[in-house]
Amino acid sequence: MIAQLAIAAAIAYGLTRLNGMAPAPAILCAAIVLLAVRMSITANNFRLAWRFRSETPGHCRLTAFQACRLYLNEFRSTMLSSSWTLPFHAFAGHTALQSRGLPVLLIHGYGCNSGYWHSMSRKLRDAGITHHAVSLEPIFGDIDSFVPSVHEAVERLRQESGSQKVILLAHSMGGLVARAYLNVHGDDRIARVITLGTPHHGTGLADFGMGDNSEQMRWIASDRGGTPSAWLQELAAREDHRRYALFVSIYSHHDNIIAPQTSSELPGARNIDLHGIGHVALGLNPRVQKIVIDEIFAAGQPDE
Repeated sequence: MIAQLAIAAAIAYGLTRLNGMAPAPAILCAAIVLLAVRMSITANNFRLAWRFRSETPGHCRLTAFQACRLYLNEFRSTMLSSSWTLPFHAFAGHTALQSRGLPVLLIHGYGCNSGYWHSMSRKLRDAGITHHAVSLEPIFGDIDSFVPSVHEAVERLRQESGSQKVILLAHSMGGLVARAYLNVHGDDRIARVITLGTPHHGTGLADFGMGDNSEQMRWIASDRGGTPSAWLQELAAREDHRRYALFVSIYSHHDNIIAPQTSSELPGARNIDLHGIGHVALGLNPRVQKIVIDEIFAAGQPDE
């Protein structure tokens, strides 16, 4: 956010000092340039995702109008998250006065913090659901290194809510953090794990990311289709696959970050496939939010 503002200020300053442009038009031009760059980044993500895409079912194919709406909604969600909720709306949690359903721990994805959940949190509040959120650091750290923070947050949520079990709601990389947590601490404390756009088998776009966590999320393309990273293979090898029955994996056939998109399918889990929704937009989409809340209520009531 600071870098974007600095670049925009530099452009506006250059237009006023070097070209003699009035301040108002210079600021407008700088904002247009910044928006154009951000739009090109979102467009490039869709282009890269197309390279690694899985086959889209016939009933999920989009018209030109629907494709434009998909792009604009994802761009809006990206701008809203990166320029508003992530820098200004990180939060620890909300305790409902008359809590309904089990308490929920929100686990964000790659390059984010708890502010990603700002929109989802409002819906959970309206539904009377107690929820906490965790911000994972360091931002480019090893996924296994996030497990202690999640464990601490789970225990705090259980203690403050009085519930023996909680639900994990995770976006993107957060779903892999949840799986790593279950490998270490088991599932006695967890009633359900709901993942949104999680690369359970890796994503080709992780090749373009930074950090140990990006490396761990790689999907390595080959003539035979592709294979998950060594870390993902080791994670699956350590897991009791019967535990996947705890999972509900919600994903979009038009995810612009997780590709192949069917990487989000987890064998033995309840896999809910959607279409016409981008990666960042998954946590902000009203349809997804309704599905999430329905799944939370279906998981059971708090312990007496």
